[in-house]
Amino acid sequence: MTHDHDLVLRPTDRQTAAALNPPPGRSGGDLVVETLSGLGATTVFGLPGQHALGMFDALRRSSLRYVGLRVENNAGFAADAYGRVTGEAAPLLLSTGPGALTSLAALQEAAAASAPVLAISSQIPTAGLGGGRHGYLHELPDQSASFRGVVKSVHTVRTQSQIPSAIAAAWKSALTAPHGPVWVEIPQDVLLAPTALPVVTAMDATPDDLVPRPELTAVAAGLLSHARRPAIIAGGGVVRADASGKLRALAEKLDAPVVTTFGGKGAFPWKHPLSLQSWLEDRHTTDFLEDADVLLVVGSGLGELSSNYHTFRPRGRVIQIEADLGKLESNVPALGIHADARLALQALLETVEERDDASAPTRVRELLARVAARIAAQELGLEQRVLAAVRGALPADSPSFWDMTILAYWAWSAFDAQGPNTMHSAQGAGGLGYGFPAALGAAAADPTRPVLAVSGDGGALYSIAELATARQYDLPVTWLIVDDGGYGILREYMTDAFGQATATELTRPDYVALAESFGVPGVRTTPQTLAEDLTKALATPGPSVVVLPAVLRMFAPTHLG
Repeated sequence: MTHDHDLVLRPTDRQTAAALNPPPGRSGGDLVVETLSGLGATTVFGLPGQHALGMFDALRRSSLRYVGLRVENNAGFAADAYGRVTGEAAPLLLSTGPGALTSLAALQEAAAASAPVLAISSQIPTAGLGGGRHGYLHELPDQSASFRGVVKSVHTVRTQSQIPSAIAAAWKSALTAPHGPVWVEIPQDVLLAPTALPVVTAMDATPDDLVPRPELTAVAAGLLSHARRPAIIAGGGVVRADASGKLRALAEKLDAPVVTTFGGKGAFPWKHPLSLQSWLEDRHTTDFLEDADVLLVVGSGLGELSSNYHTFRPRGRVIQIEADLGKLESNVPALGIHADARLALQALLETVEERDDASAPTRVRELLARVAARIAAQELGLEQRVLAAVRGALPADSPSFWDMTILAYWAWSAFDAQGPNTMHSAQGAGGLGYGFPAALGAAAADPTRPVLAVSGDGGALYSIAELATARQYDLPVTWLIVDDGGYGILREYMTDAFGQATATELTRPDYVALAESFGVPGVRTTPQTLAEDLTKALATPGPSVVVLPAVLRMFAPTHLG
């Protein structure tokens, strides 16, 4: 009798011959790139360094496309965007010590946004692992400790035979819900040493499904089926799970109004009769959600921004579907369902009873009218015209990437993303410098459509070096820089809080001349000509820069009492 566990896959004669006679001239670095290719990677991002040269030398013997940026943190942002728009794990190759540590802010953003980034760093030679102080270049007592609180999982390799399995385990971790960044580190000597190991072929790293418990979805379906005023908050988990179609079907089946968080932009059609859009920083919206007798929260932890700065106090029953176990009921008591958004929404679709509530679209229109009236009373026509010009110029299917700047804060609430997974920002971790390098990563993923990046002049200074990257790879990214002479939002915050601002004013370059010095076309525009200039730039192949000198203001907050 043959048992299932006795079955093995026997290699063919050709496979056996290849294994016994691997190609000469390979090193541990080849095992890295062979494993990545075997897992399905096609593009890698990064920056070379002395300890990582074994990986980079191996790239020339592989079919992987390399996109090299000028700063490790920017390379991390590019990988983050590639992971967001493709849903694939984006390899990020880094060197030891300073090179690795420079990527930390980008990996924090990837963690906050659930972007699957596979960071692979070199390490000091094996003899230095374990905390001994040997004085190696770039030496840290425990490099992985710097990343353990940021990434999903850490994998330290000590021998060449460990490389394929460690990278495959990290790949699986990055793509298991919730997606996120992972860290692999490999000593310099392991990467450089010749290897006699067979060429790595296909690897099995299929991510695990995070399936909801059926008894919980049954309770949730019962609550939603019999609700009188249901409502839905859709977060970034809906976008990451590619579940916007299921969200729309459920909302229509329940006649439940839907608001998207800033990370969930585009998860629900902006102009749908049930769309509350994204006005979460608005007391009228907060009141509406608090009045729901059953509130379904999908793919959101109801953090600071999504809860109108923790002023949200729901009075009805809350159902929370969340893939990140640590976010389940972390801010609001709920029926917590630990699950991937797509699988949980499918379970609800199959079990909820259809509701018919003709009043829901009317209540949505009334709320949006109140929000519009509040904004109109603040004399913010310039800001609204600028945002409308950007929307009018950007093709509907083109992705946009927004830095931490006043126009982006407007876009969180007021911009119609016109589709799922098309608008991305750094609101997860809130660091500067995200917009332009992230846009480069998205353009590397799909160079057939233009990509928009939006920065303030302060954030732009973080990313200027990447104009060289944009030109070198001829990436179709248009970079809109709103130049207000400093850190505009901090200027506004400090003036409101203390009567005057400190450390917010900046000496900055002529961005148009600077762009042109990199061989990137630049134009200085005005609010009146922005739509025309942006449309032209987006329609022109390759990178471009559009500079808008303007001082924009934020709409008044509603969470301060």
